[in-house]
Amino acid sequence: MITVLGRRNSANVQKVMWALGELELDYQREDVGGSFGYPDTYPNPNQVVPTIVDGDITVWESGACVRYLARTYGAGSLWPRDPAELATADMWMEWHRSDISMAFFPLFQMLVRGLPATPEKIEKHTHNSGRIFKQLDAQLEGRNFICGDTLTMADIVNGAIAYRYMTLPIERPGLSNMEAWYHRLTGRPAYAKHVMIEYGSNVGEWNVHEQANAGIQ
Repeated sequence: MITVLGRRNSANVQKVMWALGELELDYQREDVGGSFGYPDTYPNPNQVVPTIVDGDITVWESGACVRYLARTYGAGSLWPRDPAELATADMWMEWHRSDISMAFFPLFQMLVRGLPATPEKIEKHTHNSGRIFKQLDAQLEGRNFICGDTLTMADIVNGAIAYRYMTLPIERPGLSNMEAWYHRLTGRPAYAKHVMIEYGSNVGEWNVHEQANAGIQ
């Protein structure tokens, strides 16, 4: 039984939950972070979510958690066996950590989480997000998923954010490949269950939804 420490509406926690769902692994999740706070015994020195505990192994940082689950339980699926495909998955996970973090995360924080914003900042990050997601759109040309015809850990980390990008009330450039990929993801039961979670449109709604998610899954 894998224990997931983290609130359900965290995008980083959703990456882990979706991976667990795709791998059909047993888990229990405990509400930590955000309005739930952190217990004194929380086994992560950075006090961020998620953290997973698998027997004697504790892993934190969402990308590391997804890699651990994919490598340990998803060899040949989320963790590609082919070295070139594995390298591609790894690159797009790193791309997510650097490029998406710099562009889309601030935009979401400004529009939903109450980060101080100006119209100029919102426009800048909206533009940058569209520009960066065009790179993903190009990678998806002729592919069902980021690395080819099989869902991998690269789709997990980027797909968890795609839900928010595709549902925010913002202008998006034409991203036909990404839109088709996103549509494929929405048809996956584990994605619908663990990622497609309502997040609200302002701080008040966010807080209401966070508390409403307590104890679910």
